[in-house]
Amino acid sequence: MDPISNKKEFDDLTINLRDLAYSYIEKYNPSKQQIKTYLLKKYLKKFQGSSQKKEVSKIIDSIVLNLEKNKLINDSLYSDSKARILFRRGYSLNKISYSLRSKGIDQKNILQSLEKIKTDKSDPDFVSAMKICKKRRIGPLRPDANREIFYKKDMGILARSGFSYEISKKILTMSQKEFNQLIKLI
Repeated sequence: MDPISNKKEFDDLTINLRDLAYSYIEKYNPSKQQIKTYLLKKYLKKFQGSSQKKEVSKIIDSIVLNLEKNKLINDSLYSDSKARILFRRGYSLNKISYSLRSKGIDQKNILQSLEKIKTDKSDPDFVSAMKICKKRRIGPLRPDANREIFYKKDMGILARSGFSYEISKKILTMSQKEFNQLIKLI
């Protein structure tokens, strides 16, 4: 698409994509990569015209750059808030890192967010593992007769949640009384 010969089509596409970006930001709090993906999908679905993908990606990049310049999107703040939310849900640091990477956040922002969590809590993975055990009623919260039977299953649940073997073993070998005392401190 030549912007000079097809100026009307070029302006219409830019305005439509910009409006879609604003409505998406109103509804969600996206990262840069999420908004780029959203706009590209919308273009492919709705506005399949004579435009080439390179030109459309340039338009999308300029829209995202403009949004970032106007401070409507900020990956650093997004990373911090998302990491705190996921930590409160009981995610391990590994799972938080993976989740943020899948959202298109830079490694630098991910490391800063994880460092903030580590400075707030002394052992964040241990705290998160305890939250998972409480939420799923596994490990020390199982009746003593069933603990040995479900040990492997509980270990698997904690491993899939991103916790190390040492932390999982430490929590699963706790007594119910000790677990209840520690969970009250959290």
